[in-house]
Amino acid sequence: MRLSILIAVKEPQPLSYDAGNMRIFALNGTKALGRTIADHVGGALAEHEERDFEGGEHKARPLVSVRGEDVYLIHTLNGAPDESANDKLCKLLFFAATCRENGASRVTVVTPYLAYSRKDRQTKARDPVTTRYVAQLFEAVGVNTVVTLDVHNLSAFQNAFRCCTVHLNTRRLFSETIARLAGSKPVLIFSPDAGGIKRAQLLKESYELLSGNEAQLGIMEKRRSRGVVSGHLFAGDVQDAVVFVVDDMIGTGGTMLRAAEACRERGAKTVYALAAHGLFDRGVEAVLAHPAIDRTIVTDSASPFHVSEDILRSCVEVVPSAPLFGEAIRRMHSGGSIAALSSDDD
Repeated sequence: MRLSILIAVKEPQPLSYDAGNMRIFALNGTKALGRTIADHVGGALAEHEERDFEGGEHKARPLVSVRGEDVYLIHTLNGAPDESANDKLCKLLFFAATCRENGASRVTVVTPYLAYSRKDRQTKARDPVTTRYVAQLFEAVGVNTVVTLDVHNLSAFQNAFRCCTVHLNTRRLFSETIARLAGSKPVLIFSPDAGGIKRAQLLKESYELLSGNEAQLGIMEKRRSRGVVSGHLFAGDVQDAVVFVVDDMIGTGGTMLRAAEACRERGAKTVYALAAHGLFDRGVEAVLAHPAIDRTIVTDSASPFHVSEDILRSCVEVVPSAPLFGEAIRRMHSGGSIAALSSDDD
């Protein structure tokens, strides 16, 4: 006689948080973006205090109770003329730590631009792997989850952290922008270097799915050593196409301009520069206004931008990221799925 035993295994249920126990903070420098994100969540920013002391030291604290609360800390970590990326990172870490110390049930850091994500591996002897060190800092102060947008290298980001990570992508946002700007004209999605070919390919596929139109793919060789850029290989038929040069960020803009000029030389009809993060470092205004680039399109992940209002109005289009972050926070708070918003399917 054969005996069969059936064991019922209950599926694990997602964590659920009461809608009334959420606190959203935005540190100074990210207040405007934070308010917009909070609006999309359906709430308001919680009050907090920040004070700077002589010698560069500082403190920040919540002005409302966080005990038992599901806390979201919004702060983008791009450097600014009045505050470096290091200053912003330190303040964010300290604020996360004080929330945990004062009883927050969960602390989620929402950092639209994550500093040091570019230094994710050793390229020279004794190089630091700064992405991993930053991850260890977040983990050390008790952060439960880190949410960010379009990091430099997704695999390196996911492997660096031991706490939970949520990586949001701009593909849907930018696909809609491409469809609007290109209309019925032929589209080519262009990567300015080999490292970004996967990003360009995924954006191409997203645009095709959204628009129903076929797009082409192009790539240019780029090697950088000690600040010197070289490489001349070029692939892609850009003749008479509307070209979108896509990268994760724009610093000085040199990479974008180099690719745009190469596309123009080969007959591109229109060239747009497309990036999630407009860091806009010193000297970028000349690139933004360069005739090789018809327009530069970025999200507001690094806002407020440190370029003139005239340049912003005439040369830059800003795609709002707040709806994306707001929806992610709402879903996380209620224990819902964020797979459709993230890059987990890449």
